[in-house]
Amino acid sequence: MIVIIGSINMDLVLRVPRMPVPGETLAGGSFMTIPGGKGANQAVACARLSRPNAAVAMVACVGDDAFGAQMRASIVASGIDDRHIVEIANEATGIASILVDDQAQNSIVLAAGANGRLAINHLEQARALIAAASIVLLQLEVPMPVAVHAIEMAHALGKTVVLNPAPAQALPPALLAKIDYLILNEIEAAMLAGQESDDIPMLATELRVRGARNVVVTLGEKGVYGDFEHAGVRQMAAHQVKAVDTTAAGDTFIGGFIAALAEGRDPFAAIAYGQAAAAISVTREGAQTSIPQRDEVNLPA
Repeated sequence: MIVIIGSINMDLVLRVPRMPVPGETLAGGSFMTIPGGKGANQAVACARLSRPNAAVAMVACVGDDAFGAQMRASIVASGIDDRHIVEIANEATGIASILVDDQAQNSIVLAAGANGRLAINHLEQARALIAAASIVLLQLEVPMPVAVHAIEMAHALGKTVVLNPAPAQALPPALLAKIDYLILNEIEAAMLAGQESDDIPMLATELRVRGARNVVVTLGEKGVYGDFEHAGVRQMAAHQVKAVDTTAAGDTFIGGFIAALAEGRDPFAAIAYGQAAAAISVTREGAQTSIPQRDEVNLPA
């Protein structure tokens, strides 16, 4: 089983010809409400990209509003166990306001809403679920003390712990040693390594020195760099596709990577699968609406 502990947001997506400058009013294009949130996106990607009947569950919070009901329905429709998605009374479901320009780049502002109410007692209530997992996946769109407790709990239970440290923020120094796979982008890698550098091999090495057993750095159109404890080091080129919207591309990659790991694939085969899934996602609009199904992606032999 894969358990995802993280955020659930409704994405409010507006297409724009370009990003506005401060003080400017800009005429936009189409507007959509699309299920999103890093945690939910990664959970949906894991579910869609895993083998049939693979178990995926989520620990999260939604508000008692219409968005919360819609988000839960979307998650359940993807085959995800929602028993530990808690509805918070008198609270709004998290939202993300997303601008997507004509170059397929996005700008995102979050309002945490119910995501900020995920608490340690919710994790303790889900302890049996976490104990049954093989992989526990987290991000940082929930309160940091909750994320830290979840990592420490999963590590103590002997689970494979995967962290996507986004949005980028400082971590307790001892926490990296409890993370089996650290999956992050260039900006996050530089921040966590404490280095103002774009030397990805050096940053990955520093993160390994600081305790992370395996480091995966996503590089956008430059591909993915992997530094693994037992599999070695390699940079893998990105697929060349015409991007329409890059929203959730990173989440799709992570979902594919985790799904392949859960099947026993080696880390570089897992990267290749995640890249193939992400390449499809960027040709489609939206977050969860862009995530492909397993039968659309060629899993490396």
